[in-house]
Amino acid sequence: MKKHLLNIPVILTALLLLAAPLPTRAERLKDIASIQGAAPIQLTGYGIVVGLAGTGDKKGADFTQESLANMMTRMGVTVDKDSLKLSNAAAVMVSASMPAFARKGTRLDITVSSIGNAKSLGGGTLLPTALRTVNGETRALAQGAIAIGGAGTAKAKKNHLLVGRISNGASVERERDTGFSRKHRMILNLNNPDFTTCSRVALKINNTFGKHTAQTLDSGAVQLTMPSYMQGRVTEFIAKIENLTVTPDTPARIVVNEKTGTVIIGENVRIGTVALAHGNLTLTVTETKNVSQPNALSGGDTVVTKEKNTDMTEDEAQVMLMPKGTTIQELVNALNAIGVSPRDMISIFQSIKAAGALQADLVII
Repeated sequence: MKKHLLNIPVILTALLLLAAPLPTRAERLKDIASIQGAAPIQLTGYGIVVGLAGTGDKKGADFTQESLANMMTRMGVTVDKDSLKLSNAAAVMVSASMPAFARKGTRLDITVSSIGNAKSLGGGTLLPTALRTVNGETRALAQGAIAIGGAGTAKAKKNHLLVGRISNGASVERERDTGFSRKHRMILNLNNPDFTTCSRVALKINNTFGKHTAQTLDSGAVQLTMPSYMQGRVTEFIAKIENLTVTPDTPARIVVNEKTGTVIIGENVRIGTVALAHGNLTLTVTETKNVSQPNALSGGDTVVTKEKNTDMTEDEAQVMLMPKGTTIQELVNALNAIGVSPRDMISIFQSIKAAGALQADLVII
């Protein structure tokens, strides 16, 4: 006997919920903010990978032919590009992230990605490639053997074969002059702009270094002015700023992912008086196999017949009332107690939001 169960959630609405905020711990400023101008810069370059075992670009990748012919010409070798065999070479894009204060000779990890019709970059070597900023300034030089962390054949492959990495594969050739050591004013940018958090940051810095050291510019930036007794000690000043602790404020927000059924509830979420009832309508399809046996000497065949029975039941709806001051943990426990799945929770919060009882942003991703 086989049973096929189809659960159809039936959501009405009834519940008094108030999510009380949980204690929030203070965070270091270096974890919630950064100094303007201290972010890394992205570098890219176009290069050629050689030494491939027949897995390189095939006919049709004209830019690879052009690149190889031009490279040979610069080396003093005249070749006909149409005569070049591409199976052992591939055109690639090279990318790296260069720290703001990287010095000449600093080594960078690089990522190499195929842009032609190669089958694999395994075993290849990247020829010297200039890495440039978006405005065309050359900052680093990359080269080296590629590691792809995979393998493949004509019929099977493991992991991705067209993107690889070279650890310490690039060397910084030109430093970035930020003028950081000469600055007496700088901007502290919050990772998550918020007026309350920004005000707390400025207050904490002024209480530590003196008045007028920090001034809020908007919800995401604080202007820092070095006090006179810290002049010429920029690194020490920033180090002390980074290790100050502030309790960030966060908006009330519920984030749901309908594709995966994930629900994230922020600590400041408030829900007004609403009613919620949850029940299940269960459809049961029972399949029974019956054996039909013919009489003796009748010449008939034994056959198996199928009989289906359908039954529908509805569980009794449950209604729960929770007192004022309910925490997020109690809210989740209550919804679990009445059998609410994460996907049901999404529908519940959408309905509460539509009713105007959800005092929070509902973000659906």
